[in-house]
Amino acid sequence: MSLALYGHPFSSYTQKVLIALYENGTPFEFRSIGPDTPQHAAEWLQRWPLRKFPLLVDGARNVAETSIIIEYLQLAHPGPVRLLPADPVAALDVRFLDRFFDLHVMNWVQHAVNGALTGDDAKRREGLALATEKLELAYAWLNGQLGGRAWATGPDFSMADCAAAPALFYADWTHPISETHGVLRTYRARLLARPSFARAVEEARPFRPLFPLGAPDRD
Repeated sequence: MSLALYGHPFSSYTQKVLIALYENGTPFEFRSIGPDTPQHAAEWLQRWPLRKFPLLVDGARNVAETSIIIEYLQLAHPGPVRLLPADPVAALDVRFLDRFFDLHVMNWVQHAVNGALTGDDAKRREGLALATEKLELAYAWLNGQLGGRAWATGPDFSMADCAAAPALFYADWTHPISETHGVLRTYRARLLARPSFARAVEEARPFRPLFPLGAPDRD
């Protein structure tokens, strides 16, 4: 098997790539990084010492960074679902929203998580307060942007939706999406119903106690 993915099932960025792989039924070996698999951690760090996952390995090639991994998969291992449009302007729209979900949604979730991981109550509150402010801004913009669309940029599922699914999943745990953002809430529910993401959510379910802000008893 030529393709291998190093990551963890509960990691949002690992899930982003898993969605792309599942969408196209791409064969790969998943090498989970954890205390029970020290050999995978050693291999991963040897290949990518910056200590960030996921990492895709294709033969002798190591591919890092989720958006680059998904674009690489489309070039080297294309499938029936094209996650980046052929039209260059449409592709820019996908890339923009892909970056929006990573930078303006998931990054603020991680900010709140990092505050909680310090074990310091003051830093936990400060991290969550700033994340709440920034996420609310992102929610409001997205709620207006997504009106009338099935998926992030239109009728077709894309790389932007691969980014959106885990980002909005964990964001709603961090700062719940209010009913005033009905379009965004509906979009999040549509992502959860997508078989590729539903599979990733189910595979990560045993790890929910790891969420330092307290995982709610819901998806």
